[in-house]
Amino acid sequence: MESQTVRNSSTPVPERIISSHYDYGKVFQFIDQKGKELYGSRFALHTDDQSILLQLAAYFLRDEELCKRHKVDLDKGIMLTGPIGCGKTTLMNLMRYLTGNENRYIMKSTRDITFEFIQDGYEVIHRYSRGKLYNTEYKDFCFDDLGTENNIKYFGNECNVMAEVLLSRYDLFVSKKLVTHITTNLSATELEQTYGNRLRSRLREMVNLIGFDKEVTDKRK
Repeated sequence: MESQTVRNSSTPVPERIISSHYDYGKVFQFIDQKGKELYGSRFALHTDDQSILLQLAAYFLRDEELCKRHKVDLDKGIMLTGPIGCGKTTLMNLMRYLTGNENRYIMKSTRDITFEFIQDGYEVIHRYSRGKLYNTEYKDFCFDDLGTENNIKYFGNECNVMAEVLLSRYDLFVSKKLVTHITTNLSATELEQTYGNRLRSRLREMVNLIGFDKEVTDKRK
């Protein structure tokens, strides 16, 4: 799971932005403080990421006014894209603290899901879509590092585990409004090559695409 400090020592908190509902300067201060609690005193927000921070915070605070301004659909999930080391996992983990406990999604590495599939088989696809095999329990997940997992063989049958999980969750998105969040290093073309056009088309319906610039520096250096 990608996890790193997002820092800029000169200006740790983005400029003050106010909507009719929230003072985002204070929101960013809260995120900055939570980041220091979780990742250590060197953690600080990066001013170059202000637009992404604002869109994410507005979404998880359910700020309809600001989301509408940034064309973020509150009925969809979030797909946060960007190169390795830009801070995707860190930010999505921190955004969990802007939601109420009842709406707090679970961070789950896609590689860990494929390892579970090796042990438990097709039950795992059910586990991350409908819930337990004999007890439906819908949960919001953020699937971290989509694309880093490999196709897995189970009793000789090859399975693209995450494709099956996401296709199952698409059906639940349509029928139950189940929300899915994703982080990935893959571009749209790479997603299609890895998972096929069918899933890429459904992801367009399921998630808001928020992306770091591909030239962003690795913040772990």
